[in-house]
Amino acid sequence: MQNAPESSLVGQEYEVEVGPVAHGGHCIARTEEGRVLFVRHTLPGEKVVARVTEGEESSRFLRADAVRVLEPSKDRVEAPCPYAGPGKCGGCDWQHAKPGAQRRLKGEVIAEQLQRLAGLTPEEAGWDGTVMPAEGDKLPPGQVPQWRTRVQYAIDDAGHVGLRRHRSHEVEPIEHCMIAAQGVSELGIEERLWEGMATVEAIAASGSGDRQVILTPRPGARLPLVELDKPVSVLRVDEKDGGVHRVHGRAFVRERADDRTHRVGNGGFWQVHPQAADTLMRAVMQGLLPRKGDMALDLYCGVGLFAGALADRVGDKGAVLGIETSKRAVEDARHNLQQFDRVRVEHGKVEAVLPRTGIDSVDLIVLDPPRAGAGKQTVRHLAGLGARRIAYVACDPAALARDLAYFAEAGYKPRTLRAFDLFPMTHHVECVAILEPVKKDA
Repeated sequence: MQNAPESSLVGQEYEVEVGPVAHGGHCIARTEEGRVLFVRHTLPGEKVVARVTEGEESSRFLRADAVRVLEPSKDRVEAPCPYAGPGKCGGCDWQHAKPGAQRRLKGEVIAEQLQRLAGLTPEEAGWDGTVMPAEGDKLPPGQVPQWRTRVQYAIDDAGHVGLRRHRSHEVEPIEHCMIAAQGVSELGIEERLWEGMATVEAIAASGSGDRQVILTPRPGARLPLVELDKPVSVLRVDEKDGGVHRVHGRAFVRERADDRTHRVGNGGFWQVHPQAADTLMRAVMQGLLPRKGDMALDLYCGVGLFAGALADRVGDKGAVLGIETSKRAVEDARHNLQQFDRVRVEHGKVEAVLPRTGIDSVDLIVLDPPRAGAGKQTVRHLAGLGARRIAYVACDPAALARDLAYFAEAGYKPRTLRAFDLFPMTHHVECVAILEPVKKDA
């Protein structure tokens, strides 16, 4: 006997009072029947009409957009971007909130995740509760920081440029992205047709004049002749293996941080905000306080940002080992760190490579794991190395909190935690936690 089809609630509207912010760029509300709604385009304390965008009768919760604001928050502003709002571009979450309010909301999310997943108050985490803006990001009302040095544009069936709608493959056509860095905007990508392309990613290096576009063709499509308003290198994503291959120009861009140039190849990972690499590097070094002769690990090391900063500070008698899963990033890291004789970079997963090294003791550890976090197995291994201090760089507060709980079980606690708003207008936030061993009672 077949089950009856579930009844969709998409399009259903509820008048609700909005509760606290939740991780992910929305706020929590409840219907009169007690059903939980995750509502975008609203702020805590508002009364709104919320229209369901995802969910069925049997769903544990529903997703919704605030389509009418009945009682606005004092923190609400008119969204500067014409593509922000219900059913439009999904790139930004908080265009409708004052910048200071955005940072407070992010702080509330961090505090909630720390308490719920790690059992830590802000005081116990060594955090003052603030989320700091990046240098230069405090602007007059109505202006937004042009911070995004990497933008992946979606291309519709007709070749028009746009961005994805929230939790959708649908394309919202745009003429200009307000948060795109000037180096991206001046390429003029939005002004051209990109027939046969699925995506066009633009990269404008913040430490040089290097610009790059990475094209992902639709199956069977030919690459267009790329003529933009500024010189660019062109790469393409291979339809068969997903690899990135050079078409013309350099296969890499040059980024600057910690007074050094870093080669980043084939669209590899680099912090998107132009101030982010230096901001995070300083926070890590100020927290770790490396000493001459220290042995240090840089895990999930990318192209070697933290490994290079550590190598500078531990000197000729110190040593640094980096581990990274991306083969191209390892090649770049080895190139970027070739001036340091006592730095080694290994390719592979941290949980597989680190045990094989035979290292059983280190002085310092930096880890900058992917959004899912490091996980219990890796945290236990790291805690067993007896590091004087550990710097954990996190782009997701939930993953950070989970791993802090694992570190607590393994005998490490936060000494300090700092949070940085390196993704203005979005719900994303970057944190740096400095951990140290729990002192055993005499």
